[in-house]
Amino acid sequence: MKPDKVLSMLGIAKKAGSLKSGTFQVEEAVKSGTAYLVIGAMDGSDRRKKDIQNMCSFYETEYFFYGTKEELGKCIGKEYTALVAITDEKLAHSITDKIDIKSFR
Repeated sequence: MKPDKVLSMLGIAKKAGSLKSGTFQVEEAVKSGTAYLVIGAMDGSDRRKKDIQNMCSFYETEYFFYGTKEELGKCIGKEYTALVAITDEKLAHSITDKIDIKSFR
């Protein structure tokens, strides 16, 4: 299996201390303006996805949906997680450069 560059970058962000995971931490980062990118799991509930879209649109934070809860969790050392935020601007740009965000909304 080919390594996934986006998931690899999330692991790097975690090691660098530039990643928040879970609903509470991600919402706090977005609302405080410290989140540059939010990534939600594609297998999350439709209501939760809509909440993420609304919050990120309101606070003008880039977002997209990618991978499963299990994949997102595994790359950051957890069993699963449905939501992560990148708090380093350069890492966020590096991740968004690796994919076409419009196809993951």
